[in-house]
Amino acid sequence: MFYLYSAMDAQCGDASDLNGPEKYFSNSTVESRRPSGSIERGQEETSDVFGDLLELPVEITERRPTCVRCGRPQKVCLCPFLPARPLEVSTCLYIVQHPAEESRALRTVPLLAASLPPGKCKVLVGRRFSEERNPELAAVCRDPHTLVLYPGLDAENLEDMKKEPSTSAHNIIIIDGTWSQARDMFLRNALFRLPKQVQLRNTLSSQYVIRTQPTNMCLSTLECAAAALSIVERRPAIQEQLLRPLQALCTFQLQHGAQVHHSKEQLLRTGRYEKPMPKNRRKIKRMEQLISNLSI
Repeated sequence: MFYLYSAMDAQCGDASDLNGPEKYFSNSTVESRRPSGSIERGQEETSDVFGDLLELPVEITERRPTCVRCGRPQKVCLCPFLPARPLEVSTCLYIVQHPAEESRALRTVPLLAASLPPGKCKVLVGRRFSEERNPELAAVCRDPHTLVLYPGLDAENLEDMKKEPSTSAHNIIIIDGTWSQARDMFLRNALFRLPKQVQLRNTLSSQYVIRTQPTNMCLSTLECAAAALSIVERRPAIQEQLLRPLQALCTFQLQHGAQVHHSKEQLLRTGRYEKPMPKNRRKIKRMEQLISNLSI
């Protein structure tokens, strides 16, 4: 690298110029003027340092062996809490999963897939889905017996739908991600607006207490799937069987130092929300909508 000087320095001069023009030479030029002996000694010292580093012992960390069925580390395997045999269901679940969910340690989708027969819980990872890249999913979305589980003004309560066998759904699409990720995926993928949109009229709080939810009514992907399957299959026991491994997971985490995560709604209501309030008006309005009759 060459040392540069400005036009002002050239015109006005500088006291440091008395040291000669050597400061404008490159590093290699300056080093070439050093005695060859000092260069060789420096190289020997450098090689000695790297040689010492190479002799240091290296600790090889092995990844903990995981259970093939539940995907958890074998020491904290949740298979004893899974159904003894996969639950026989006629409905097929399509979980469209945001890529960020793959790296989360405490995921619920593997527990869901392990509880159902092969082919009844299909996981598709991505942000954007099109008919060209995802022909199977596109065909499912065009099937009149397919439902997409996503709350909204246009969504019909799943509990209120007719239970006639000829019109019962055979496919349910569920978006797996944070609420902002799920909203972005639903709005940006036209395929997800082809099926009939449904939502759960649920009055129960989420049991997934080791992860923060926006409101008390928000459910994890596993909880949504368990509730939807129990309604569509007309078998209330399905919900209890699918939630058993989730309850065991939360109990284990709480026993080993995890804290109960209250929803943002509850923290705002009780005045325990410690994070700084957003400055963006849209975000403030969204937080105000979490609870009624509350201004931030």
